[in-house]
Amino acid sequence: MKAALGRRRHGSLSRILPLAWPVFIGQLAVLAYSTIDTLLVARYAALDLAALAVGNAMYTSVFVGLMGVILAVSPVAAQRFGAQDHEGVGDCLHQAAWLALALTLVGELILLFPDPLLALARPEPAVEAIVRRHLHFLGLALPAALLFTAYRGFNTAVSRPKAVMALQVGGLALKLPLSAALIHGLPALGLRPMGAPGGALATALVVWSQLLVGLWVLRHDPHYAPFGLQRGGLHPPRPALIGRLLRLGLPMGASILIEVTGFTFMALFISRLGATSVAGHQLAANLVAMMFMLPMALGNATGALVGQRIGARDFADARRLGWHGLEIALAFALLMGGLVFLLRRQVLSLYTPDPLILAAALPLLLWVWLFHVGDACQAIAASVLRAHHVALAPMLVYAVAIWGLGLGGGYWLAFAPPAWLPGFCRGASGFWLAASLGLMMCSAGLVALMAWVHGHEAQESGETASTLA
Repeated sequence: MKAALGRRRHGSLSRILPLAWPVFIGQLAVLAYSTIDTLLVARYAALDLAALAVGNAMYTSVFVGLMGVILAVSPVAAQRFGAQDHEGVGDCLHQAAWLALALTLVGELILLFPDPLLALARPEPAVEAIVRRHLHFLGLALPAALLFTAYRGFNTAVSRPKAVMALQVGGLALKLPLSAALIHGLPALGLRPMGAPGGALATALVVWSQLLVGLWVLRHDPHYAPFGLQRGGLHPPRPALIGRLLRLGLPMGASILIEVTGFTFMALFISRLGATSVAGHQLAANLVAMMFMLPMALGNATGALVGQRIGARDFADARRLGWHGLEIALAFALLMGGLVFLLRRQVLSLYTPDPLILAAALPLLLWVWLFHVGDACQAIAASVLRAHHVALAPMLVYAVAIWGLGLGGGYWLAFAPPAWLPGFCRGASGFWLAASLGLMMCSAGLVALMAWVHGHEAQESGETASTLA
């Protein structure tokens, strides 16, 4: 029995990893955009580094909520792909593009008029001025970023992540010289240093380049011909399919928005503690975001495979893939988090030599480990639930755990802690402690919901419990 279970896990791993590693490399390249800017701006000015932390937190809060709605294209298209409905898969991409264009208008209004978000952060006046310029340049990137999200979700659904990875890695090769030139300037070419806003402008140029190349690939790569993507223009809007995407995408987007704002709003609130505190938080935040790329990749791959098997009506295999994906992600998270904690001084020294910023970041690394484990579990469970088109109940779990315990508890520990609490539970460290506990609670809730969905599905299909293993 144990040997059979081991073979099944190995079989799941051999199916998940070929889809996960291109997503991992591609998303690592995208995260490196922010890492490059963090490294370059850290050597430019402390005020710009603080502005980068606040500005990126605001943009990420806007982008990921809209991105989550558009990513509904992935589970919907995956089920159609599993059912061999290739024309329907292609139409999903067309309708997701219309959705991306509509949501762009919402995002641009927030980025161009960020006063409500700035009121939450209360940055120093000098930092606020830089943040506004930073957000205006990121607004140029938003339309291309949302359209590229539809392209990415579609490719994940049809098991073609390498096409996205190639564009993301190519974008990284362009991002590095552009950011260096725009942040620090190129006197020989008459380019004056722009600081943090220069990195945002570089990002906009890169994302638009990626989108244009991606569209060319869709029109000319023979692999996409069966999906009807190489004849005619953009399909007219189809309210029925857009409505289906919205019914799944709105709770998906809300869940991702809750998850990410529970994280990014930490930067906004921690900025009240001063530029050094928020700069230290930025290093820890960038590090944990980089670590998250692996469980996110495993989640994307697992969710795509589960959706395809549901479309093919092979529910037992879909459940096996879901549980095995969770086990694989948890093992990687425990190992990676422990390694980063053991090498925390060396890792943080790669970002900056500033002893004040390092002193602010070092105490956060223990919570980074716990945070990462919870993050990995929720990423897989959420992806599996979305593949089953279950999104509303997870949204409620996210709200209670991440906004309630994580963000609410973090605010209390940072700004109104009881006198008896030790120092490591206060300030920025207190925020990280509460956020980590919130993620662990979220993970437990989503895994329990995943078990319920699987059990209910097995009962309806009359399968025995042994088929779940």
